[in-house]
Amino acid sequence: MLMQTHEARLDALRTELEKRGLNGFVVPISDEHMSEYVGSYAQRLHWLTGFGGSAGSAVVLKDRAAMFTDGRYTVQVREQVDGKLYDYEDVPATSPAKWIAANAPQGAKIGYDAWLHGIGWAEEAEKLFAKKGIELVAVDGNPIDAVWGDRPEPSKAAAVPHDERFAGRSSADKRAEIADWLKREGYDATVISALDSVAWLLNMRGTDVDNTPVALSYVLAHADGTAELFIAPDKVTPELSQHLGNAVRIRDRDQFEPALAELAGKTVAVDPKHAVAGIFHALQAGGAKIVRDDDPTVLPKAIKNEAERQGHRDAQARDGAAMVKYLRWIEENAPSGEIDELGAAAKLRELRGLSPDMKDTSFDTISAAAGHAALPHYKVDEDSNIPIPPSSIYLCDSGGQYPDGTTDITRTVWVGPGEPTAEMIDRNTRVLKGHIELDLARFPDGTPGGALDVLARMHLWQAGMDYGHGTGHGVGSYLSVHEGPQRISKPGGAFPGTETPLREGMILSNEPGYYKPGAYGIRIENLVLVVDAQIEGSEGKYLTFETLTHVPLDRRLVDKSLLTEREIAWWNAYHAKTRDILAPQLEGDDLAWLERECRPL
Repeated sequence: MLMQTHEARLDALRTELEKRGLNGFVVPISDEHMSEYVGSYAQRLHWLTGFGGSAGSAVVLKDRAAMFTDGRYTVQVREQVDGKLYDYEDVPATSPAKWIAANAPQGAKIGYDAWLHGIGWAEEAEKLFAKKGIELVAVDGNPIDAVWGDRPEPSKAAAVPHDERFAGRSSADKRAEIADWLKREGYDATVISALDSVAWLLNMRGTDVDNTPVALSYVLAHADGTAELFIAPDKVTPELSQHLGNAVRIRDRDQFEPALAELAGKTVAVDPKHAVAGIFHALQAGGAKIVRDDDPTVLPKAIKNEAERQGHRDAQARDGAAMVKYLRWIEENAPSGEIDELGAAAKLRELRGLSPDMKDTSFDTISAAAGHAALPHYKVDEDSNIPIPPSSIYLCDSGGQYPDGTTDITRTVWVGPGEPTAEMIDRNTRVLKGHIELDLARFPDGTPGGALDVLARMHLWQAGMDYGHGTGHGVGSYLSVHEGPQRISKPGGAFPGTETPLREGMILSNEPGYYKPGAYGIRIENLVLVVDAQIEGSEGKYLTFETLTHVPLDRRLVDKSLLTEREIAWWNAYHAKTRDILAPQLEGDDLAWLERECRPL
């Protein structure tokens, strides 16, 4: 019997918890790989509560339940989750563990799935609960799975080799680099559990997760250069076996946990940022010596080689042509008031899909009209969808997945008729000035991303304004659109990576913004590549950015009088290059639109 209401699902979970002798349970958005985006089989929080955001969690006690989200989802959680069933709790003001400590009775047994939580969370919660006489219990089988009658199966799609002309390096070469690291550090093996790390190391891609071309799998990499891949047998084709070669042993994904017990007496490196608590528990139970260290694939994956850099440029050019067609379509059709947010997102997907190389979107398109544009992580659905109002600002943050690169671009445009207000133009111009300042930055090799964040905010700060998200995140090569370890954000903020030195070959976003609640939002986002600044006479190595994204910016939202000569020169050079890159791919009205939008300011 299928339970249609969220109240019925909550009741069923409580009944299951009672059967297991548990007084509560913690429900995150996560999978066994701590992925940002998870497959439909792992969307337990959405099934239980109706919440469709990408970050959040719930706690269910016997007579009370709560939803935990940060400021990005304050509006969305109230629209999607029934306030009669769940309290709304704000993170970081509180957390699931703190809330449990304050609300669960002494002696309570609180269940959690150790294959969905990081070891750091489990250890902190255990300490906090111990003070209150509460026990944290790792469950044997997720209780939600026991009551979710129509839960989807994990994807059975085949994993496929990723062409070395796009990867730029062989898997054997990458495994040798990891083996050298293991030997240097005195480790016998390392667990690679993040899906994009597995994909990068083995030059393998898949379709198991929306937006990210990965295959559900784990790797144990050994100091002798061999590796074990744990993956469902029906995902393995003869082509993949041949690609992996004899040095990679293919084992059933179900054998992964028992295989960890085979490492008794071995020194095994595990990254607590990417590996779930269940991995640590299995290794510990098996008698391995666990060392907490960084995933050794993360940094080499972030530093793109020449093939990956060129691939990004090619993918961006293809993506830029689709964006031009889209922006012209918006300009001509949105003023009618007959285009809604979902329709606009669908049109962009259609135009990107005209390229046979387009495999997927790189995230769910943020198609945001009017006040929705003031929600930086707004996700349109059937319930929230509105028509794009005439005489308003429209913000579109989107990206595509291509075999040679992953794109991510935000454009903010004015939808006529009429003209934008002086305030809108001022705010957009300040965002533009910050974007240019960061784009033109020169900085010593080794500078952390956090040191550059102020450049993007300075012109907003001067007017007493700011934005509540980071300025830049790393981007993968036909992998995750949010890739570490690098990040441009306020130092000491909630996001890791701001202290990571920027290195030549890293790709980041440059995306300052401004948001007026209930009214409009502005964001300008391009992707940039860290390159040698080649400053004549420089004392040491200096770096700068090469802009990868080339799509016109809306000149109707710019006050030229607020721009310096340097900024105007940037605008004109950017648009001249944009015209040169995109014009050969366009014709007719699209080409004429491009020429008009790329004329000097």
